[in-house]
Amino acid sequence: MVSTASVVGEKVIPHISSKLTVQQALNQWAECFQVTGVSEPNLSSQHIIAHALGHKTLNSLSKRGLTQVLSQPQVERIWKLCHKRLARMPVQYVIEEWDFRDITLKMKPPVFIPRPETEELVSLILADLEQRGVASRYPDTVDFLEVGCGSGAISLSLLHSQKQIRGMAIDQSAEAVALIRENAQSLGLHDRLTVNQVDVIKDADWLVNCCSHVGVLVSNPPYLFTEDLDSLAPEIQRYEDRAALDGGEQGMRVIDQILTLAPRLLTENGRVYLEVDPRHPDLIQAQLKDSRGQGLDYVKTHYDFTNRPRFCILQRRGGAG
Repeated sequence: MVSTASVVGEKVIPHISSKLTVQQALNQWAECFQVTGVSEPNLSSQHIIAHALGHKTLNSLSKRGLTQVLSQPQVERIWKLCHKRLARMPVQYVIEEWDFRDITLKMKPPVFIPRPETEELVSLILADLEQRGVASRYPDTVDFLEVGCGSGAISLSLLHSQKQIRGMAIDQSAEAVALIRENAQSLGLHDRLTVNQVDVIKDADWLVNCCSHVGVLVSNPPYLFTEDLDSLAPEIQRYEDRAALDGGEQGMRVIDQILTLAPRLLTENGRVYLEVDPRHPDLIQAQLKDSRGQGLDYVKTHYDFTNRPRFCILQRRGGAG
């Protein structure tokens, strides 16, 4: 007999039950996530249960597959993973992987989880390189530097998409450096990527000495205003690295450093691509105007899929640095 759920206060927590079908498990955990305030309850249930059954998604299961009775080990694995989600662990950490564009990345807390907007940043870079004919002008290789690489989403997606690209990725977090190396190895991209644990602020001299003359400087830096951190969802506050989120009083601490170093790191007419807070494009343009550009020209602001100003492109002036 299937036991549906127990009630703790007003929270419905499913029992581990025998003779439970995939669909019943989906429904029970979606309901549980819903009443306990877990975000995206249906998607959370679907991702976790699909993963526990060895699938990317449940789309590969037929209607008959949804009515199959789960084995006891499957039930126990689903319950274990769903309890992690109930504790507000992000789905990406629960299932320990996530798709980004056309690659799959391993995910481990507290390394920053790539967001959908960042997929747009990669598409923007690739389209801009093609439009400017960079690949044809540099047929052998295009070098890039990523500041704050996290799990490696940006760097590894660039490498996967363009065979002539090679680069260096840096992060101040030892956990991030270890994870991007693991992801690069599993994707077979490690031979075109150098990874270093470097703090872009504290280790600026080292960075300039070792990473100058790149055609692309890309970063999804910590850009949240410090005052906004306390309003973040529990999933973010409890599990993700605060240092990968907190950009200081105006969210510009790391961005400022990138803009300061960029003329010394980029080749002539090399470009900076940034993902930022929607308040930042105007701040960056005003700052460049006040400082007479720092050897950089502001090229363009691009909007994300929610129609917010999210991406900045800047270019090194010829002869700067």
